[in-house]
Amino acid sequence: MTEKPFVDIRHAQKSFGSLEVLKDINLQVSRGQIVAIIGPSGSGKSTLLRAINDLDPLTGGEVWLEDTQVNKKLPHRQYEKHINQVRQDIGMVFQHFNLFPHLTVRENIKLAPKMLKGLSDAEADKLAEEQLDKVGMLERIDYYPSQLSGGQKQRVAIARALAMKPKVMLFDEATSALDPELVEEVNLVMKKLAEEHMTMIIVTHEMGFAESVCDRVLFMDQGVVVEEGPPDVIFRNPTNERTRNFLRKHLANANK
Repeated sequence: MTEKPFVDIRHAQKSFGSLEVLKDINLQVSRGQIVAIIGPSGSGKSTLLRAINDLDPLTGGEVWLEDTQVNKKLPHRQYEKHINQVRQDIGMVFQHFNLFPHLTVRENIKLAPKMLKGLSDAEADKLAEEQLDKVGMLERIDYYPSQLSGGQKQRVAIARALAMKPKVMLFDEATSALDPELVEEVNLVMKKLAEEHMTMIIVTHEMGFAESVCDRVLFMDQGVVVEEGPPDVIFRNPTNERTRNFLRKHLANANK
């Protein structure tokens, strides 16, 4: 019996006016699987990722998380209640950290569990400490974001997402705004999550990370999935000329 997909994207289509940025994309992700999405700028990678929690609503198609349709068509008030509930199961980490500057690290992490899950202050405090310890930021718990490096802020952002106990984590170019020396500290946290079998979908330009951590790699270009497969196939023996050209250019730029 075939295992039912944990995340199931069916015939995803997205247009901005006359510009079609996603063209009939299908993607199934199993529980515990780690999928990387790579491709040139403007290929639709981030739009696809943001469609998973309906931040960028699809023009056509469906997104399912287990037995729940994420992008269900509902009257406004019902939809707001539905999507707020669904998004508690979908953690997302953006390129920019989106921490509240007037709150400490501790307060940033406690806010959503208290407001959305009804945790007491003591319960939320314990949860914040646990998640910050996991990402190596416990000693900075009472710092403000302005007192942290970019890599530290991103680790706090990951801890904040994990504090909601999500079923799946989405990473949208989580290291691209960081200085090169700070990238590895964030990648190490993501590798640790991979070891814990967290289901993850990762848009990244870090090819080495995608090759070493992910189970599958999708190469997107011009709104379609051009090629997908295991990392060793995609990075070492791609069958599509567009994939080969992209990887060749990426490697040339990385070596400059």
